[in-house]
Amino acid sequence: MSDRLLNVVFVLGKPGSGKGTQCEKLMNEFSRCRHLSAGDLLREKRKENDETSELIETCIREGKIVPVQITISLLQKAMEKQQSLNSEDRLLFLIDGFPRNQDNFDGWNKQMDKVAKVHGVLFFNISDEVAIERCMKRGAGGSGRSDDNMESLKKRLNTYSDTAAVIDSYRSENLVTEFQGDQTVDEVFANVKAFVGNTLNKCS
Repeated sequence: MSDRLLNVVFVLGKPGSGKGTQCEKLMNEFSRCRHLSAGDLLREKRKENDETSELIETCIREGKIVPVQITISLLQKAMEKQQSLNSEDRLLFLIDGFPRNQDNFDGWNKQMDKVAKVHGVLFFNISDEVAIERCMKRGAGGSGRSDDNMESLKKRLNTYSDTAAVIDSYRSENLVTEFQGDQTVDEVFANVKAFVGNTLNKCS
């Protein structure tokens, strides 16, 4: 059964901590890595103009967390689709921005327990000040994200305390590897690359 499980590493940190940047670099470095952003999947889904998309739009705009069943379903479908297209290789899915609270954590364990193996959690640690500076700069640069503004950022940082509790839960299981996200991109990546390289060797 274990060789059929989807291989997962969660990538967590405050807004602007470099999660997406590091995942992109890992994808370029390792052919078996796939980056899935819970936020990107939700943003894609909300373009479909149905009841679910309206709910997602409201949650993102108000800095609230989308109901867990929706997010997990989108993640599972995306992973299964990509793994089915790569039957020769066991992929490692880097899931960015999930789980973000206890409800996400419990929902994942309930829904994905027999579907995926969590090999670890990459935690990019930065201060609120750095998070705000980076996201405001990203928004001013035309990121196109409706939540890259000061009002949404404050709500997202308040919500982040729930994510910190999830990180602590994974830390108690010795699954968390912490990186100082305020270092340069290359400094962080050197350490991240070593971790992911070791993890890929364990994927079956």
